[in-house]
Amino acid sequence: MNDPRTARMRFRTGLKASTSGFAPGFTQANLIAVPAGLAADVEGFMHANAQACPLLERTEPGAWTSLLAPDADLRTDLPAYLVRQHGELVAEVTDVLAWWREDLVTFLLGCSFTFENALLAAGVPVRHLARGSTVPMYRTNVDCMPVGRMRGPLVVSMRPIPADLVGLAEQITARYPEMHGAPVHVGDPAAIGIADLDRPDYGQPVTAHPGDVPVFWACGVTPQAALLAAAPDLAISHAPGHMFITDLPDERFRTASPDERDPA
Repeated sequence: MNDPRTARMRFRTGLKASTSGFAPGFTQANLIAVPAGLAADVEGFMHANAQACPLLERTEPGAWTSLLAPDADLRTDLPAYLVRQHGELVAEVTDVLAWWREDLVTFLLGCSFTFENALLAAGVPVRHLARGSTVPMYRTNVDCMPVGRMRGPLVVSMRPIPADLVGLAEQITARYPEMHGAPVHVGDPAAIGIADLDRPDYGQPVTAHPGDVPVFWACGVTPQAALLAAAPDLAISHAPGHMFITDLPDERFRTASPDERDPA
C-alpha cells in the first residue's frame, strides 16, 4: 500500500498490522489522546523532552480530524489502539469509537519510521523491515524531564546497523529532527539500562547480523510510559508500531545537508 489514504481506509475497515514499510515516502506519527485537564502537562512534557516527543499537532477537545491528513478519522484510521483507565491497560482495539469523549485532546508526534526509507535509499539495512516485524523498543534507565503529573523513563527504538555504516545512519537521521533525529546511544545496551535485547518492552526482537552494532533512537512511545504515572481516568494511544500515516511527504521534515545549503 503505497498511498497513505488507501492504507488508512484499510485500517479503518479492520486491518491490523505494523505500519513500518506502509506508504513509503509519507510521514508517520505517534498518537496520544488525554482528557483536557491533563493536556497542559502532556504538552509541557513534550516540549521538555522534545527529541523523544517531537510535537506535530495538538487538536481541540473532542476533535478527531487532523491537519496532517484532512480526510482522516483519528478514531478509526490507525491499525491498533491501546486504551488505559487510571494507568491500567483495559483494551487493545482497531478503533476507539466506543471510547471517544468530547473532552479528549489528541497529540500527534513525529515517528522514526519516517526516516527508514532514507536509510534504505542510502544503503543502510533496516533489519526489522527485512523480516516484516515491528521495531523493538525498550524502556531505559534515563529519566525524562518531569512536567506536572507526567514523568517516566526515556523509551528508545533499536536498529542493528553494520559498524561501518553507523556514522552514515547518524548523519541521515540527524536531518529529521522532528522524527527523533540522530541516535541517543550507540553500542552497549546495559549503559542505558537494557538488560536483554531479545526481550523488548514493546515491538518484536530483531536478529543482528555479524558486525552489526545496536543503535538506539528516542521513541515516541516515551509519553505513553509517562502516562502510567499520570494515570488519567482515560488515555488512548496508538499501539506501539501501529502509527497514524499522514498525507505529508517525508521530505517536508528533512533538513538540508551542508552541501545542499545556499552559501549565500
